[in-house]
Amino acid sequence: MPANTKLTSAEISQTWGAYLNTSLSNKVLMYFRAKVEDADIRPIIQEAFNLSQSHINQLTAIFETEGIPVPYGFRDEDVNTDAPRLYSDNYFLQHIMQLGQLGMQSYSMAISGSTRPDIYAFFTEGFSDYNQLHQRAVTTALSKGIYTRPPTIPTPTRRDFVKKQNFLTGWFGKRRPLLAVEVANLFENIQRNALGAATITGFSQVAKSKEVRDYFKRGVDIANKHVEIFSSVLREDDIVAPSGSDTFVTAESTNAPFSDKLMMFHTTGMITLGIGFYGLSISTNIRRDLATHYLRLTEEIMLYSEDGANITIDNGWLEEPPRMVDRNKLAND
Repeated sequence: MPANTKLTSAEISQTWGAYLNTSLSNKVLMYFRAKVEDADIRPIIQEAFNLSQSHINQLTAIFETEGIPVPYGFRDEDVNTDAPRLYSDNYFLQHIMQLGQLGMQSYSMAISGSTRPDIYAFFTEGFSDYNQLHQRAVTTALSKGIYTRPPTIPTPTRRDFVKKQNFLTGWFGKRRPLLAVEVANLFENIQRNALGAATITGFSQVAKSKEVRDYFKRGVDIANKHVEIFSSVLREDDIVAPSGSDTFVTAESTNAPFSDKLMMFHTTGMITLGIGFYGLSISTNIRRDLATHYLRLTEEIMLYSEDGANITIDNGWLEEPPRMVDRNKLAND
C-alpha cells in the first residue's frame, strides 16, 4: 500500500476517538499517580500513565503527518493534582482494570476497521499494551483479595438439546435457570454500573456547576437502580451478586480534582460504553424477560446521555468529531 494513501473514514474516526479518550485517561491517571499510597498499586498507575502518554505522542504524530488538526482533548487545565484525595487506592486499581478491558475492546474494533499498515500496527500494539496492563491489574487485585470473580455454575455432565418453547419464557410461566452467558453478562453489567456509580458519586461531590452536580446525582440513582434490577435476577437463581464499595469514595473531599468538562465527558463516555454492553447482552441472551430489561434500561440511559450532551453543548465543551463536508452548503456559498 503506498505511503501516501489517505486515511479512511474508519481510521480517522478511530484515531480521533482514541486521542480524545487517551487524553482524558492521561489527566485522570496524573491525579491518581499523585494520590496513590499503596506500593503495589503505584507502579501499575505509573505504567498506565506512561502508556497513555506514549499513545498520545503516536497519535499526535499521525495527525501532524496527515495534516489533520490535533484534537484539543483534555489538558493540564482539566486536572488539579493538589486537590485532596477523592477516591481510594482500591478504586484506582478497579479503574485501571476497567481501563485495560475497555482499551482492548476499542482497539480490537479499530484493528478490524484499519487497512493502512501504520494504523493497523498502532492499534495492534496498543491492544497488546492494554492486555498486559489489564493482566497486571487483575493479578495485583487477586493477590490483595479484592478481585471479585464471576459466579461459578455446576459443571455440565452431558450434552443436551432444547425441547420446548418455554426455554425462551421470561415474564409468564416458569422461568428456566439462567444460562452461563446470561449470568456472565448480568455480573459484568452489575460491576460496571457499581464502579460507574462510585465514579459519579465522587464527581457529584466536587462539581462546580449546580446543573452538572444534579446531573451526576441523577446518574448515581440510575446506576444503582440498574444494579438492583440485575442483582434481583441473579438472586432468583440463588447467585450472589457483586456489590460496590462505599469505601471507593472519600467522604471529606469537596475540592475538584477535575474540571466539570472532563467529568461530563467521562460520564457520557461511560454511558456510551454501557449502551454497547447492553446491546451485546441482548444479542447473546435468550430469555425474554432479560431482553426486556436491557431494552428498557438502554432507553433510559440513552435519554440520560442526550441530556448530558445538551449540557456539554450549552457550555461549549463538546468537540466536534471529523465529518463529511456539507456539499449543499458549499454550493449555496
